[in-house]
Amino acid sequence: MELIIVTGMSGAGKSVAVNAMEDLGFYCVDNLPPQFILPFAKMSVGNKGKHDRVALVVDARSKNVFVELNEELKLLKENGIRFKIFYLDASDEVLLNRYKETRRKHPLMDEQLTSLEKAIELERSSFQAIRSNADFILETTYLSNAKLKKEVNNIFHQEGNQRMQVKAVSFGFKYGIPNDADLVFDLRYLPNPYYVESLRAHTGLDDDVYQYVMETELAETLFQKLIDLIDYLVPLYTEEGKSQLVIAYGCTGGKHRSVSFARRTAAHLTENGFPAVTQHRDIERL
Repeated sequence: MELIIVTGMSGAGKSVAVNAMEDLGFYCVDNLPPQFILPFAKMSVGNKGKHDRVALVVDARSKNVFVELNEELKLLKENGIRFKIFYLDASDEVLLNRYKETRRKHPLMDEQLTSLEKAIELERSSFQAIRSNADFILETTYLSNAKLKKEVNNIFHQEGNQRMQVKAVSFGFKYGIPNDADLVFDLRYLPNPYYVESLRAHTGLDDDVYQYVMETELAETLFQKLIDLIDYLVPLYTEEGKSQLVIAYGCTGGKHRSVSFARRTAAHLTENGFPAVTQHRDIERL
């Protein structure tokens, strides 16, 4: 049985993620109290074949979740039940905006804690231990619902094959470094297609921009050195049992140089037996 514990920040998109997981064949249970995790897992293990893929959503809607969840996860390990943690996150600013737009009350807000900002701060600090042990972290700050579903599909379609997922991400430094990145490479010293009028409106997904970026001696030398490092590290991460590796390339705006390097990295890894996906976080930003 494949058991996934889905958790993370309130408002980060867990409902959308779970809908996508159901489409992938997971039996999903939302808002499960932590003390029910072990009994439910034992029941599912005892019904082999009935529920091969199970996702349990546990979050701040359950009282005392931050203490009880850690204890329940320890009990799962003690009972020999294998599981993985899928953690969804987003920036404080985005979480604030989402709550203001929906006018929903944060689950930690009560008579003593009336500030939305303080509730988000408390939830983030309380979840630190869980986040640090997560097998998959999905940063949803810049993801639409459609893109979030696509990322979930990339993670768990790949996970069904029991292979580490490698994701090559492009981003713009002016929008911040992705929170889920394991390796971050700065490409801002490479020649910038933005200053070539015929290329400015294009992206690294277009061959003319890709060739402009990759055909310089500086870019080729850099790519070969980085890919030597990546080729060395990927098998080590796999052997360690890591479930997800996020390689992030950053340029100024996240449209040209970073997209080109992420594109080439994913193609290289796939050709060498490590299927990889791409995510171009800022490619559609103005």
